[in-house]
Amino acid sequence: MGPLEGIKVVEFAGIGPGPFCCMLLSDMGADVVRIDRTEPADLGTPTDAKFALLNRGRRSIALDLKKPQDIETAKKLVAKADALVEGFRPGVMERLGLGPDEMLKLNPRLVYGRMTGWGQEGPLASAAGHDINYISLVGALNAIGPKNGPPVPPLNLVGDFGGGALYLAFGLACGLLEAKKSGKGQVVDAAMVDGAASLITGVFGGTASGAWVNARGSNFVDGGAHFYGAYETRDGKYISIASIEVRFYEELLERLGMKDEIKTKQRDRAGWDANRQKLAALFKTRTRDEWCKVLEGTDVCFAPVLDVKEAMQHPHNKARGTFIEVDGIPQPGPAPRFSRTKPEVKRPPSRPGQHTDEVLSSWGVSK
Repeated sequence: MGPLEGIKVVEFAGIGPGPFCCMLLSDMGADVVRIDRTEPADLGTPTDAKFALLNRGRRSIALDLKKPQDIETAKKLVAKADALVEGFRPGVMERLGLGPDEMLKLNPRLVYGRMTGWGQEGPLASAAGHDINYISLVGALNAIGPKNGPPVPPLNLVGDFGGGALYLAFGLACGLLEAKKSGKGQVVDAAMVDGAASLITGVFGGTASGAWVNARGSNFVDGGAHFYGAYETRDGKYISIASIEVRFYEELLERLGMKDEIKTKQRDRAGWDANRQKLAALFKTRTRDEWCKVLEGTDVCFAPVLDVKEAMQHPHNKARGTFIEVDGIPQPGPAPRFSRTKPEVKRPPSRPGQHTDEVLSSWGVSK
């Protein structure tokens, strides 16, 4: 009984941010019906459906959107939905007869969510692209990576999931709240270029004020500062520190016994490289677990750098139940958490078309 219990969403199967957005909505209690294709499509998902965790929680029906009768079935579902999510290139849904103008006439309260990389208009709107391309265009990728090195792709977290899926989910939630007041739906245009740009708003502020140096590895949170970054330990593993505040930085030096070694002022960029070398040499004298005994749980702002298997076994994550198991597959649980309307994963990922008859019946659509 999550906070979105009672909300009905129609999802047109896609890749990356669309499925992740709908996973979030489903985790929060929404009844999300995924419209899959009747023929296998290259959606970047595992061959075995049970490993496609971004598809968890939803029922699936299979439709051939090249057939008029299947288009009509899709429309009948949309007519009963509160929201729709699609991630095709601009113009595709319109050519199918499922564009926002037609769907809002069919269902005036519908919140129509559109997920694209470049947006619905603009010179690049119809071009293909992926996460790294979108975050490149808005300045995000250029800021990530080591000094004197190339930009480093931050997985696909900044474009697909942070700038795409999360902004679409937020936009849909806003649209649903507004529709409840006005009785009118609208289109949510979620473009990864817009979302990724929004995510680095602080960098724009820092650049304008002069506080942010426009060079990789030269700032507080991009690995430039010796007191914010990852360090290798004696066993070839890594730890992270983030002693930004003065009192945390002083505690770091105290616990490391480095007060006499590091004498330059914390904010003095001229000393950062030399101080980083000193810390790097010190951290290599002990293993990651040994440093955990010294620093974990203190105000140094410290954590071991864990891989996904290690993360599931860490005592803090186990105490919070951060990771769960669904149908034998370990995975992160729903987030965020609510005190009363608890989110949950309702079912493992579905096979395309697994629930066609069940969905049509429960949504009141004739077979």
